[in-house]
Amino acid sequence: MKHNEAHTDKKHEHSGTKVRGQYVARCLKAANVVVLDPEVQKRFPNSRAVNDALRALIDLARTTGLAPQPQRKQRKRAGV
Repeated sequence: MKHNEAHTDKKHEHSGTKVRGQYVARCLKAANVVVLDPEVQKRFPNSRAVNDALRALIDLARTTGLAPQPQRKQRKRAGV
């Protein structure tokens, strides 16, 4: 039996109907994708570098008063 003949006899397990883009909504919910400009990408080559820089910027904004501190929600007291 030739190589091509062996493959034509087998049934494909995933031969169901195919819908283009059926998982797009799930992917958009599960992942945050940000497209960087080329000049920014040269400075921040991976996601860790970007995240570190953004965390530093957030900390700087908080310490200088440019960004408000996150507010804690007050818990309701039982029986009051």
